[in-house]
Order: sequence, then structure tokens, then C-alpha cells
Amino acid sequence: MRLIRKGAHRGRWVALLALVLLVAGCSGGDTAGDDPTETAEEFERGAITVGSTDFSEQEIVASMYAAVLEDAGYDVERRFHLGSREVVLPALEKGDIDLYPEYVGTALEFLNGGKGEATSDTEATTEKLREAFAAKDIAVLEPAEAQDRNGLVVTKETADELDLETVSDLKEHAAELVFGGPPECPQRPLCLQGYERVYELKFKEFRPLDAAGPITWAALEQGDIDVALMFTSQGVIADKGWVLLAEDEELQPAENIVPVVRTDALTDEVEELLNAVSAKLTTEAISGLNRQVDSDGADPAEVAEAWLREEGLLD
Repeated sequence: MRLIRKGAHRGRWVALLALVLLVAGCSGGDTAGDDPTETAEEFERGAITVGSTDFSEQEIVASMYAAVLEDAGYDVERRFHLGSREVVLPALEKGDIDLYPEYVGTALEFLNGGKGEATSDTEATTEKLREAFAAKDIAVLEPAEAQDRNGLVVTKETADELDLETVSDLKEHAAELVFGGPPECPQRPLCLQGYERVYELKFKEFRPLDAAGPITWAALEQGDIDVALMFTSQGVIADKGWVLLAEDEELQPAENIVPVVRTDALTDEVEELLNAVSAKLTTEAISGLNRQVDSDGADPAEVAEAWLREEGLLD
């Protein structure tokens, strides 16, 4: 230490050493770096757990959230493919995860027990979702332009044979057709319940599969089912030459992708980072990313990171 000179009296050495230690103790964070506020910010960031449900689009978007937070200095844990909303939402409420991507209409109808409050108006539906989540200490951030609705899909052969263009066209044939979708579909107001209520579709059989994933694609392609519940942003529909039946009645509401975050994990910086992702994410963009993963076999995290870099959201 420059304050201690060689050959000084031992007592003076001890006194100087005590003084140095006292000054160092009082200076606190200054010894950890040139900028003490930087140390405080690092401490405040802490750890964040990002979750997702169990299909590829969810992993892609959750990977985006995780990557921008990690890039900003957060310690991020990824807990993807946890299961359906019936699993992931309780995990969020309990604090097992801190945030995940949601869909404004479906989330609202899930929370309100299917009251029909969700509409095609994104802003109004998002505000109602915020109100519904507020009691659970969960914040709903800004929704993306990107939407992904439930849709009914048939093969080109089935569409041609039965002259199917719209969902309503299924009504006279439904009793002879097998419908496949995620296991929770019969209990969902925007899935089988909704198609029965709005379109009066009474299918011959419902077959529980996965959430519009490879099991559903194989079942449709092999003829094990005739109609599949899929998501409108899935590139595999066009890749396979399948037909997405047009919604000609008002069943499916606005389904913009939106981050939902536990309020005790939400800071201004976290909100800014996640909203920046939403501001860039379009339906066309997410459809293209889904195609890379579902049809080309690309890794969801790599696809997400490449898109973030293209959009200038990662350093």
C-alpha cells in the first residue's frame, strides 16, 4: 500500500493500517468497481425463470424473452414445455416461473370460465385480461401484432371431396368425421365447446392428440383423423398443402402474443426489454420462424436468437 513507507516505526505501521481499513470499510461499493451504481443494478437484476407451454411457437417466443433478458445481464433459467395452460398458469401464480408468452383471447376466456368477453378487438381484450390477471399479481405487457388463433384444418383431398371452404361447411358432415386436437380441447370454450356452440358441429369422435404438433400432423396425414385443431400461424399447413377452413362465424377472438409477468419480478427494464420484442413480432415473422422449426427441423433457441439479431434486439 502506498501509504506505508519501508522502515517506518511498527506502531505507526499499525495505526496507518487501521486507518486504511477504516476508510475502505466506509467507501463500500467503490472498491468493487469504478461505478457503484453499476454494481447495484447488477444486484437488482437477479434471476428470472422463463416458462412456456408445450408447442414449438411457445418455445421460440419464450427463447426470445430469455435471450434479451440474458443479454441485459439477468441470470435466466429456462423451463420450457411444461405442459398446457392448466399446468403453466398455476406455475406462474406459485412463482415456479416468472413469465411466459400468452395469447390474449384464450387467456381471458380461460380465466373467466368462458364468459365470451374476448372479442376481435385486441386493445379491449387486452385490457380485460389485465383486469383478470391483476388479482393474481400478474402483469400483462404490450401485445405483439403477431396473432395465432385456433383453426380447423383438413387435407386437400377431404376439402375437395366434401366441398369444404369454411368451418360452417363442416356442419352437414361432422357426424361422419373424426376430430383430433389437444387433450384439453373438449373443456376449452374456444376449442370443441366453442365449435359445438357456435357452429353446431357434432363430430363422430374426438381423438386426444398433442397441441397441434407432430402427433396431430401424422394423424391427419395418415387419415386417423379427418379434421385437426391447429394454429393459424403454423407453416406446416401450407407446406403439407392442407386447407385451413375460413372462420365465417365469430368464435375465435384476438389472439395476440403477449408477455405475462409476475409483478414481483417486473422492473422497468424487464418491461422495456419484453415490450421491445413484442413491438417487432408480426404474424408473418412468427409464421416464418415456426416453419423453420416445424418443417426444417431448426433449433427453436437458435431461430429465436437469429431473428433477434436481425431485428437489432441483441447486441
